[in-house]
Amino acid sequence: MTNDDLFDIVLTPVTHDLGGFKVHRTLPAKARTMVGPFLFFDQMGPAILDAGTGIDVRPHPHINLATVTYLFGGAIDHRDSLGTKARIEPGAVNLMTAGRGIVHSERSPGDERAKGPELSGIQTWIALPERVEEMAPAFEHITKAQLPVIEDGCATARVIMGSLWGHSAPTTTYAGTIYADILLAPGGSLPIDAEADERALYLCDGDASVEGVPLDRTNLYVLRPGVAATLRSERGARVMLCGGEAMTPRHVWWNFVSSSRERINEAKRAWKAGEFPVVPGDSEEFIPIPEVPKTVSYP
Repeated sequence: MTNDDLFDIVLTPVTHDLGGFKVHRTLPAKARTMVGPFLFFDQMGPAILDAGTGIDVRPHPHINLATVTYLFGGAIDHRDSLGTKARIEPGAVNLMTAGRGIVHSERSPGDERAKGPELSGIQTWIALPERVEEMAPAFEHITKAQLPVIEDGCATARVIMGSLWGHSAPTTTYAGTIYADILLAPGGSLPIDAEADERALYLCDGDASVEGVPLDRTNLYVLRPGVAATLRSERGARVMLCGGEAMTPRHVWWNFVSSSRERINEAKRAWKAGEFPVVPGDSEEFIPIPEVPKTVSYP
């Protein structure tokens, strides 16, 4: 099979060098803004930061979306305006549902900073269906042990969200969603079925191919609807599978996402006016609203 037979589009990342680590962003892109409910896809690192340093994403707001943080290495301390304090570690999931509005911060834990913290993982944003965009904000931490794992000797797949290969993750979903972390040993393979409306594959590390077509690292490969395929690796690989129910496009401005442009304008006004709730224990600083529209902020 050829690229045209397999893929709707291949998205190359915009890479940001943030002084010590890189972020590769494939969604949103001009050519494609969403894959299923996924509208933001970042690979952070991998990197080892300098001893005594770390990441410090200051308090900032979100509306009408859910963020999903999944790490391969390192740790991040999450705090939010609900009063949540949670440490995300490799293989676990932090699902933060913004709904009508939430504020959160993400920082390297103090015990990690002394040795030089590791940073490696994926952060995604998921659009909420219009009927629940203004739901009450919520936070959910799913441990590594709670997520189902499928193994066949040469392939291991952890289901992060939704149902795949006959197993379902306990992570809350608001629309049809699939999300998985796939590890292929040398010579390993795994079928990718065609049930979801939209699906994409992202090669984080190693080498992999789909029906003989090689994948390039940090590209997001959006599979054609209805195409079933087999993912393979000769030397070993880590691949993320994401997608789900097709959704209407969303407006994205800075950290705000909504089906309504007017709702985003109201969120901009409210953040400028200091009307969002604060993060208990982390309220002395915040990220100001940018003068030029962006899709996300980093410190």
